[in-house]
Amino acid sequence: MDDRIHGPMVLRLARYLRVLQELKGLGLVKVFSNNLGDAIGATPAVVRKDFSVVGVTGNKRGGYTIDTLIGTLTEVLGKKESEDVIVVGCGRIGTALINYQEFAREGIRIVACFDANEDRLSSEGPVPVLSMTDFPAFVHEHNIEVAVLAVPDHVATNVFELMVDAGIRGVLNFTSVELKCGAACEDHGCTEECTVHNANIGLEIENLIYLIRLKRNAAAAGAAAVDAAATDANSEV
Repeated sequence: MDDRIHGPMVLRLARYLRVLQELKGLGLVKVFSNNLGDAIGATPAVVRKDFSVVGVTGNKRGGYTIDTLIGTLTEVLGKKESEDVIVVGCGRIGTALINYQEFAREGIRIVACFDANEDRLSSEGPVPVLSMTDFPAFVHEHNIEVAVLAVPDHVATNVFELMVDAGIRGVLNFTSVELKCGAACEDHGCTEECTVHNANIGLEIENLIYLIRLKRNAAAAGAAAVDAAATDANSEV
């Protein structure tokens, strides 16, 4: 992969691809940088720069050909028709994930869920719930590289190490424990370092609340400044 393609850009490329597939489904043939920018919250300049990095050119009048973009982005991202993923932890979050119908539209297939609670185990339904004792063999047999971690916090680290040891190289972590791959990979002799995305929902909500308050306070301060300026102007009359 091009050294200029970094984490945030990969995320943008994936978002572009999703939007482009929706536009193609609507029968559109061309798209402009401002359309894609509006759809994912980026400026047209950022869109054009991203596309130039992956070797796609367009023009202000003609825009970009949707099929060309889809083909290039699919190749750059290494996307397949279907990516097999497993979920570890079949509590409320895990159950919600395996029942989420939109994954199929994104080319993501949840093929199994694993849990230590025997009462949750079941081979029925489209997604079997299997025992953690079967985890290493399943990962190896089905060549699984990506997993979602949705277990209780107190077992998160131990389960994460088990996942890495079994061969998982990408983890979406829904626990509140901040997990890192470096030490785990070193301890288990991985030939390829894994990648963890820590999706701390509570932290994200706190950040969102903070940003809302920051904007509200800024707006209030701006209004106060306008009122003060108006008062000063009236006093000078």
